[in-house]
Amino acid sequence: MNKEKALWIYQKMNEIRHFEEEVRRIFAKGEIPGFVHLYAGEEAVATGVMALLDDGDYITSTHRGHGHAIAKGCDIKRMMAEIMGKKDGLGGGKGGSMHVADVEKGMLGANGIVGGGFGLASGAALTIKTLKQEHVAVCFFGDGAANEGVFHEGLNLASILDLPVVFVCENNQFGEGTPHSYASASETISERAVVYDMPGVRVDGMKVTEVYDATREAIERAKKGEGPTLIECDTYRHYGHFEGDEEKYKSDDDMNRDRDPIPEFREKAIEKGWLTKKQADEIEEQAVKTIKTAVEFAGSSPLPDLESLHEDVFA
Repeated sequence: MNKEKALWIYQKMNEIRHFEEEVRRIFAKGEIPGFVHLYAGEEAVATGVMALLDDGDYITSTHRGHGHAIAKGCDIKRMMAEIMGKKDGLGGGKGGSMHVADVEKGMLGANGIVGGGFGLASGAALTIKTLKQEHVAVCFFGDGAANEGVFHEGLNLASILDLPVVFVCENNQFGEGTPHSYASASETISERAVVYDMPGVRVDGMKVTEVYDATREAIERAKKGEGPTLIECDTYRHYGHFEGDEEKYKSDDDMNRDRDPIPEFREKAIEKGWLTKKQADEIEEQAVKTIKTAVEFAGSSPLPDLESLHEDVFA
């Protein structure tokens, strides 16, 4: 970690948080079609990983993908327009919250299918290996997806072929409303890596520096041709599985319930000399302005033309 990385991370963490708070507000007004699944609380994972990637690296995301998209460099204004179903959105207003994508940035898409990213990430990694590129693919998934059959298929294939892919589990303790401790026979998800002959690492997903360090090691290993890594990040979503979720399954004893990765990183970054208090304040203020601009852009964007219904249709 250095000053440049810390500045970028703190900027993206604040952009993600303010973006999600605005989406929550706009959704409550009835101005967003469909469902939204907010990433607030998990910012340390997306930023800790993406601080080590560039546009040539690929990621696959989840139904809770706004944070991944912002950290990967997707246009925030067009993201907001997409979520609001507007013509100027990244997908022309047709994909919405669960299908935000930008292939030019290496963001292969949020995904409404639980576990939908394992095969996509492995395929992207196979492309990288075949073309002998110096890049990696990262597959984000939740603890619920770890109990899908495709989890095992994806990790097994990646290991057999020594693919340059990093599997990042965002264990926010609940698969929808089902506790991980109830749904999983193994105490951790990272320990499952041993049966696929790859490293399994468990980190505090509320500490961006731990996520960053584990990801750096996994990427170095992948680029040396040593194959995939499984990283489990223990985190916690501040809101429900989706907006409108009553969250009755949560309790005061939940791991990480009372933590917030943003002020935790601010304090550490200032202590380490990576940020000054003035810089941190300025980043926070700029994030508010950035998201306000995105909301204004999306609000003034028109709805898709009726004729566009027949465009971009492949099946």
